[in-house]
Parts: sequence; structure tokens; C-alpha cells
Amino acid sequence: MEDVRDLKALQLDALCEVANIGAGHAATALSQLTKRKIMISVPRITVTPIEEVPELMGDADAPVAAVLMHMLGDLTGRTLLMFPEPDAKLLCDLLNKREIGTTTHFAELERSSVKEAANILGGAYLNALADFMGMMLMPSVPSLVIDLAGAVLTTAYLNFGHDRDFVLCVQTDFEFQDVRQTLTGQFLLLPDLASLKAIFDAIRVD
Repeated sequence: MEDVRDLKALQLDALCEVANIGAGHAATALSQLTKRKIMISVPRITVTPIEEVPELMGDADAPVAAVLMHMLGDLTGRTLLMFPEPDAKLLCDLLNKREIGTTTHFAELERSSVKEAANILGGAYLNALADFMGMMLMPSVPSLVIDLAGAVLTTAYLNFGHDRDFVLCVQTDFEFQDVRQTLTGQFLLLPDLASLKAIFDAIRVD
């Protein structure tokens, strides 16, 4: 199998288009959940070995809320949806119709809110990929961890990694216009080798 890092510009463009569609669906879903108008940035997509992802996050020692889901259906693997901790608290306030700054820690209600949102947002990205691939994909029940970015990704690498474990990372900024707040989300797709090859073959450009 060719190395996924050797993707050509046109192939990366195809992945970016899938990411753009997924981000659009995610923004629509988030807008409906929070009852607020949202603008999104153009998603930034990178393909990198999982052990190098902490560098993409900017600070491996920064606390994050990370939601892990298994990808089920015609492709298999895992997905991680990660928010910086302050952004996850903002999300809790918006979802629960509270004044911005109210959330100070993640009790059961807040944890449930983050998992619900991540399940819907992750599903939006997977649906875009499923439509592009002509396949059926769905997320599993989500699990949430609050920890340092480096620790979350190291755990994912140790538990699920192998010698050629590459990550498709999509970063999107969701701007809540009426409260002038921005939520940054990192959607990480960790396909297994067979699924990675299927994605690679689907975007092959001669």
C-alpha cells in the first residue's frame, strides 16, 4: 500500500471537500442544538502519524475534552473529537442555555452534553465521508475523557496504534455570532489499515 502521506494535491483537495461538507453539516446540527447562528471557517485538513498529532494541537500540555467513538459499518476504525477545555465549557453553556462562563467543571450534565454534541458532530463528518465513499458509516456510543492533549493522544496511540497508524485531522472553527464566541474542534479519523486503503483508493487521482 502506498504511504498516505504521499497523497497528491488533487487527492488532498478531494479530502478537503469532504471535510468542508462535513463541517457544514456539523455547523447546521450545532446551530439547531444551541438555537444560535453559526459561521464556520474553511476546515484545515492534515494527514499525519498519530504520534505527531499533539504538535498540531499547539500544546500537548493543554487540557482538552476528547470524545472517542468507534467507526462502524463498511469502514472500521476510531474517531476522536477534541475540544480545548475552555471551548468545551463554552459548548456546555450554549447547549444548556446558560450564561457564558457558568460552567466551571464537568459534572454529569456537562459530560452528557459534550458527548451528545460530539456524537452529532462526529456523525456529520462520518456522513459526509460515507456519501463520498458510497458506503454506510456510523459512530458507536461515545466515551469522554478530560485530560491533557498529549496524554489523550498517547493513550489512543498505545491502545490502538500500530506501525502505520495515520490520522486524518480536520480542524474547524465554529463562530457563534450573537455571543461573539468561537468553538474550535479537532475531528480525528483513525481508520484501520484496510479502511485507510479503501479511503486512499477512493480518492485516487491518476
